[in-house]
Amino acid sequence: MMAAEIKNLKDLKNTEYSLKKLFNEAEDFLPLLGTDYVELYVGNAKQSAHFYKTALGFQSEAYAGLETGLKDRVSYVLKQDKIRLVLTTPLQKGGEINRHIEEHGDGVKVVALWVEDATKAFEETTKRGAKPYMKPTREEDIDGYVVRSGIYTYGETVHIFVERNNYRGVFLPGYRKWESHYNPEPVGLKFIDHIVGNVGWNEMNTWCKFYGEIMGFAQIVSFVDDDIATDYTALMSKVMSNGNGRIKFPINEPAEGKKKSQIEEYLDFYNGPGVQHLALATNDIVSTVSAMRERGIEFLYVPETYYDDLLERVGDIDEDVETLKKHGILIDRDEEGYLLQLFTKTIVDRPTLFIEIIQRKGAKSFGVGNFKALFEAIEREQAARGTL
Repeated sequence: MMAAEIKNLKDLKNTEYSLKKLFNEAEDFLPLLGTDYVELYVGNAKQSAHFYKTALGFQSEAYAGLETGLKDRVSYVLKQDKIRLVLTTPLQKGGEINRHIEEHGDGVKVVALWVEDATKAFEETTKRGAKPYMKPTREEDIDGYVVRSGIYTYGETVHIFVERNNYRGVFLPGYRKWESHYNPEPVGLKFIDHIVGNVGWNEMNTWCKFYGEIMGFAQIVSFVDDDIATDYTALMSKVMSNGNGRIKFPINEPAEGKKKSQIEEYLDFYNGPGVQHLALATNDIVSTVSAMRERGIEFLYVPETYYDDLLERVGDIDEDVETLKKHGILIDRDEEGYLLQLFTKTIVDRPTLFIEIIQRKGAKSFGVGNFKALFEAIEREQAARGTL
């Protein structure tokens, strides 16, 4: 193993990286059942939906727009296994959605969390200091009702709490089933493993404190600049998780380096903090990556030299190294097992949002042993863009 990996394993052990510790540390005043949906504000939802269906294998689920009584916006809902994305575009000039797109480009606005009681979730978080975004609101139609509430988090990103135990319809009231003859096969994506946020200089601890004190999360691991620096760039990162481990939010901030880091580039083009990437889980990363690549998705390039001493670094694995090398898949190990991961290039025009594909074979960590290779790959992209 590399020194950085050994150091990180010691850090994990010292902080007792385990779900048992997590259950004890994370307060239970905000029980979260999982990620309900992720909503992106985009310039053209119809065309974006076609991309997510074609390239990423999402299926049509629901729709809301002029035909359902909405006058100011349109939303397409896509689903693949337990992952649900909502793509929303404004229909008229002016307004909040237009302003958000002009300032940030296509990006994540809402990370919605599934809860048993959206009213209690709102009360518990706002009394601890969360800035309200949406007061508890009952939405209903002939299929029942949903209660939603929401709070702000870093930048203009918000968390919406969704209580849907009394709803039998498609997605939410006000939506209708989206019938489409065009539904390419899924690529094997199963659920959201984690969602990474980028925040400004010296803001990481502020937002980790937010998730700890306001949402009852526990810090499960941290990385300092020496752990994950390259010759040019560095960053700091801490991972926050709720009590049952279903919601994990790594928070990144820039660190001093010889040149502009990927976090600084993100902040410049997104014009502030926001969601950097969605990590989507698969049970067969080779199959998933192969399908995505065939459909036009571009992944970061990993040099072949990365695989020269792979087995010495990570030990025995089930997969064939040559196959992983062919697809550029990264591997890392912790005390619980190993993981495989690969990162797309940015999927929007600004160098902001991208996707991580991850398969866990027991590992609970986040691939610190791959960070140097990953960041060097990102730096090659930055150099091509003239932003390094």
